[in-house]
Amino acid sequence: MMKRRSFLLTAPMLLTACALRRGLPLPGSFSDVDALTRALVAMGNGVDVSEARRAATLAYGETHRLALAYEIVDRPLIHNAKVNAGYKPRGLCWHWAEDLQNSLNAAGFATLSIHRAIANADDPIRIDHSTAIIAPAGAPWHVGMVIDPWRYGGELFWAPVTEDRHYDWDERKAVLRRHGRVRYANQGAQV
Repeated sequence: MMKRRSFLLTAPMLLTACALRRGLPLPGSFSDVDALTRALVAMGNGVDVSEARRAATLAYGETHRLALAYEIVDRPLIHNAKVNAGYKPRGLCWHWAEDLQNSLNAAGFATLSIHRAIANADDPIRIDHSTAIIAPAGAPWHVGMVIDPWRYGGELFWAPVTEDRHYDWDERKAVLRRHGRVRYANQGAQV
């Protein structure tokens, strides 16, 4: 009886500890920026090294800036609940994707293009998820790199679109059209 009672008392604390973070996310390091730079250059199609470095630096810097602005201190789904309840200003995945896309587009890259993608839009069980994509200029979005600051609560995740094991991405514009949201699909410079 004592073991069961002790478990019932500690289980909520364990669940809470697993759900909470320890403070704000850390900014990316120089080695993080270097790794993303190399990955962007490796996409080929004439990606300029200095543009790749600017894009990587901007992606990590904006992720950290947005984490502070969004007041990120919880795991993503808990933060989502706080945003939806009005306790936090922003921080849903599409906020991250939109704000990051706008910052990257403002950089005016010549050898890189910025896109958006959505996963799980047609899955009735899972919530949909939005992200920004960096691809070589003129190349299809799906040969690009997923730039996802939401997934780890303000710590940047990136991977080639085709190698992202957690999400099956689809072009944002195609998803919005498929769901009858054409007005939104036509917004933004590159969707």
